[in-house]
Amino acid sequence: MNRGCAPLRDDTTTVRDDPVTTLSEVSDAWLVGRARELNAVGQHSDPAGQRSTIREADNLLAEAQRRGEPRIVAQLLRHCASMRMASPGLVASADPLLDELLLHTRRHGLDVLQADARALRGRRALLGGSEDIALTEIAYGLAMLDDELVPDRTLGRRSWERLLATALIDIGLVLTQLGVYEMADEVMTRAHQRIRESGGPHEIAVHMINRCRMLLGWGLRLERIGQQTEATGRFATASAIAVAVEGPWRESLFPRVSDRPAAEQMPVLGAAHALAKPHAEHIERLEVLRDLDRAIHPREKIIVAIALSRCLTQADQGERAVQVLSETRAELDSDTSEPTLRISLAREYAQLTELDSADVHEALREYALELETELWTMRQARLSTLVTRLENSRLNHKHDAITRQALQDPLTGLSNRRALDDRLEALLTEPDAAPLAVALVDLDGFKGVNDRCSHAEGDDVLRMVAVTLRDTLRTDDFVARYGGDEFVVLLPGATLGAAEAALQRTVEAVDRLPAEEIHGVTLSIGVVAMRPQESAAQVLARADAAMYQAKRGGGNRVAALAGGAIPPPNHQPVEDHSVWVPPDAL
Repeated sequence: MNRGCAPLRDDTTTVRDDPVTTLSEVSDAWLVGRARELNAVGQHSDPAGQRSTIREADNLLAEAQRRGEPRIVAQLLRHCASMRMASPGLVASADPLLDELLLHTRRHGLDVLQADARALRGRRALLGGSEDIALTEIAYGLAMLDDELVPDRTLGRRSWERLLATALIDIGLVLTQLGVYEMADEVMTRAHQRIRESGGPHEIAVHMINRCRMLLGWGLRLERIGQQTEATGRFATASAIAVAVEGPWRESLFPRVSDRPAAEQMPVLGAAHALAKPHAEHIERLEVLRDLDRAIHPREKIIVAIALSRCLTQADQGERAVQVLSETRAELDSDTSEPTLRISLAREYAQLTELDSADVHEALREYALELETELWTMRQARLSTLVTRLENSRLNHKHDAITRQALQDPLTGLSNRRALDDRLEALLTEPDAAPLAVALVDLDGFKGVNDRCSHAEGDDVLRMVAVTLRDTLRTDDFVARYGGDEFVVLLPGATLGAAEAALQRTVEAVDRLPAEEIHGVTLSIGVVAMRPQESAAQVLARADAAMYQAKRGGGNRVAALAGGAIPPPNHQPVEDHSVWVPPDAL
């Protein structure tokens, strides 16, 4: 049941507007929607508010992890990590969440969310002053989104488009911070196309604000190399976007005062109008934006300070303009997250500081221009580095895709027989893999689906079972399609009892799938523990015998055999050195 985005109690155990409803009773969509709201609120709150929203989001993540739906877990991980990176003092705590997000999206084949994980890791690298790592992460992320991606049917087209737009925006933000504005503009344009088709008011507002921010940074950078006309054009476009965002802003998730325009509440929007047309009329608004009683990112602080100083200069308040810039420089003295904008701030301050000698002033101006030209050349080198790494990432991505195809069952996306043989042989030689449980999974009633319905519907059932197998087991567990309607699961480090319990959860999960989609199919699973010196063929034969025991018990169950077992009579004997052949291939 979807209850909208109503706030939760401080302990996040019940919904405020319905004290009878516990968090475990709300829908998956509610969890994601509430996390999005908390992310929007938390990134524009004071430190106490940020910590409060993070605590609540962490509880939502715990609930999503309890349920185990991979796409929901990934989105909650993303929100929790993003909120921490926007909270001074909590940035480092985002690292394990980002690592988990990357591992989780890899395991479940969530390409768009994996690309977003790369973008967030790039942003985190910049917060730590590591530009080189950021370039590498962004190259990986962009390479993943180069292909004509197939929408995730589980999410639905609109939700999938939103996630793709979010990933593109996150990549664009890092490119903006790196000063690679041309590529950032291309990525933001791609995001715009997705949002225009599928975005709601909040996504539209977020995108427009981010695009406005990118244009302002680009304009300030162009000014530094003397391209004033181009810079003025960027400022004018940003101001036009700041006007257009007022509509979606009123329906967004951002905390706001309803009777005041967005430009009086969002620093970057107010600064856009002031940079486009510096005038005394903007001073009061910018002073208020500068002193908002909530978190303001360093980039907003710098942009607002520059815009305010120009308006103060226009109003013949030069001393106040210098004071604003000086205070901002001192406040951000130890911050390294916005190197390009910091230089723009220093340049603005230098231009307003009076020098005694006109000759010295002119000499320093020429010196500064030479330095800026050199920095622009370095920026071009950064762009070239990114392009090179992007091409390498594309090649690696294609190579990985080809390798995956060779080891992947094309119908279910699981590993195939070849990959299973390689993995099982590797586990037999790994001491850390012991104990090792091996399970053989067979579908009850699958032949009837093909007979009664069609092979196409039979294929859909196989895909649904494959997804359920993969999603209900651990990250380290290995699932492969063995042939026909049989699957094999390897559970390294799992005792026979632990494996039986885990596989029973899988059986129950399949049994709960919608009847009209699964057509009454259930699972019979046989699981055994690997013995010392046992060959792959032997352990698979014992798992097969255990599976037949589950079948004889009525199916829809797990049978665990602790001791030896003789294969059923309809099986050919298996020599230790042979390769076991599934029954339907005989």
